[in-house]
Amino acid sequence: MMDVAVQAEESWGEDTDWEALAIEAVTAALSISPHAGLLNAPFTVEISVRLADDDEVHALNRQYRQKDKPTNVLSFPMVQPDLIETLDNSDDGEVLLGDIILARGVCEREAAEKGVAPAEHATHLIVHGTLHLIGYDHLEDDEAEAMEDLEKIALAKLGIADPYAIRED
Repeated sequence: MMDVAVQAEESWGEDTDWEALAIEAVTAALSISPHAGLLNAPFTVEISVRLADDDEVHALNRQYRQKDKPTNVLSFPMVQPDLIETLDNSDDGEVLLGDIILARGVCEREAAEKGVAPAEHATHLIVHGTLHLIGYDHLEDDEAEAMEDLEKIALAKLGIADPYAIRED
């Protein structure tokens, strides 16, 4: 069973059901991955999604990645990717897969640049973050292409257009 725990700063607003959005994004990402079985595991698999401000993400990015600036999304996996298939339970019946943290200001600026709603871009970032939690990365070109392909498939399931397509105005 999948549990997506969402904590949103007030600045993210109440005009969007952030919990529903996060659950849909996580579910879409996992469902198209080799780890789709986590969605119906006999134990609880938890992903924490924090909707924070730029200052919080800036501090985390500086502390954990030595990058002194805010970024759009950070992912903190709690399970090594090569061990995900071996998960079967834990002492308390829950496994924390990891944390995803989004920066509101960065998300809103990027959404405006792309000409999409902030909620749509946040969905993309949560899909992206979820893929990081299960071992995907984009350090090398072939990894980036594979990850982007999965993101496009997951987002299409949610009715969201390819975020990597070049849009001509």
